[in-house]
Amino acid sequence: MANSQNVIRLGVLFVILLALQVLVFNNLNFLGYVNPYPYILLLLTMPFGVSTAFLMVVGFVLGFSVDMFCNTPGMHAGACVLLSYVRPYILKFISLHDDYKIGTLPTLYTYDASWYLKYVLMGVGVHHIVLFAFEQIDTILWWPTLLRMLLSAAATVILIYVSQFFVRIGGGSAK
Repeated sequence: MANSQNVIRLGVLFVILLALQVLVFNNLNFLGYVNPYPYILLLLTMPFGVSTAFLMVVGFVLGFSVDMFCNTPGMHAGACVLLSYVRPYILKFISLHDDYKIGTLPTLYTYDASWYLKYVLMGVGVHHIVLFAFEQIDTILWWPTLLRMLLSAAATVILIYVSQFFVRIGGGSAK
């Protein structure tokens, strides 16, 4: 897939994920503990080889956009920027080979299911730990926050993983 096609698809994905997060997922709150945040799929789907600085800018814009609609001053922006910063380290940690093919999108169709699950688990874990730590900063009730973080992370991972079966973002295989 050409880079211009990736840019267009990722731009459309930005708009769709932001709209879904703001209009649907922010209004879902199962039992007061589960609130999925699948908008971070955009950061996880950015092509291999994208500079960390660019990814951090995209992460800030995405997170700040969610913050504007959620009245969460900087919490999502901070979590997205940190996820963008550590993404290359996550990719190195779970690397199947020495290098990834530049321009390839890290999706379920690019690598196997086990690799993708590890990638999503680590990315969602980083994002949710930071997001819920920011939320927790003014209270002493760690257990309910920890439970919300774990359940929301599980819901987010499931939504991101299942979404790969319905929407094919990237094409081809880098195997």
